[in-house]
Amino acid sequence: MAADAPSRLAVLAGRGDLPLQVAAREADSFVVTFQGVDTDAHPDYEARFEKLGGLFKELHKQGVKRVCFAGGLRRPALNPLRFDATMMRLAPRLIAAMKGGDDHILRIVVEVFEDAGFTVVGAHEICPEILATEGLIAGEAPTEQALRDMDRAHAILTALSPVDVGQGCVVANGLCYGIETIQGTDAMLSFIAQNTLSRQGVLMKRAKVGQELRVDMPAIGPETLHGAHSAGLAGVVVQAGQVMIVDPAETCALAKELGLFIYGEAR
Repeated sequence: MAADAPSRLAVLAGRGDLPLQVAAREADSFVVTFQGVDTDAHPDYEARFEKLGGLFKELHKQGVKRVCFAGGLRRPALNPLRFDATMMRLAPRLIAAMKGGDDHILRIVVEVFEDAGFTVVGAHEICPEILATEGLIAGEAPTEQALRDMDRAHAILTALSPVDVGQGCVVANGLCYGIETIQGTDAMLSFIAQNTLSRQGVLMKRAKVGQELRVDMPAIGPETLHGAHSAGLAGVVVQAGQVMIVDPAETCALAKELGLFIYGEAR
């Protein structure tokens, strides 16, 4: 007997190419964009953060059973005057969660969607080939100094993990030049670019310990590499199996073109 076909997937689209990759994997994907979010995805439905009840109703109407958050989404500015009944009920829980770190609020978001009858799946479950592998992924092997900077970056992110701050940092010659906060990786790299490091130092991206990876797995892509190059870094280090490389072929080709390495760290 043939295996049952997977249930219909809704792609909740944010910024970048990842929503397009995920939606292309399943022909009947239902693509949802959010008002005010800049995305390249072509929506089947445009939702409002203040009207989750309307979104849930539409997803059920479309036969959706699985939802995948794909692409970058910043914390929305919510207008209580626009809340529907469902959002009014959820608001105290969500607003309280927004006072914490990203992982905390995203765990609550997952619970909200699961309580509404949906299964939340990660983009890496739909497109497993985007997961970073162990060892040298692109470019030339990191130098001894770069390896020492990796160790330092690993120690910094491990120390910060319990306080749910960020997924990335930049270290050069043992010094920390930047830590990713709510502004994101691109903003951090833009700041560091004001003091270009002349092809030294590394950007490390890794998951926080115990992070909810279905909705907030760290990711790098071409934009990350352009930022790392502008900042004068030597390469990008990612956690193997827990960081996504969006557009892997394009990203790896760009790394070689820019003279950067991409390295997958196993620990």
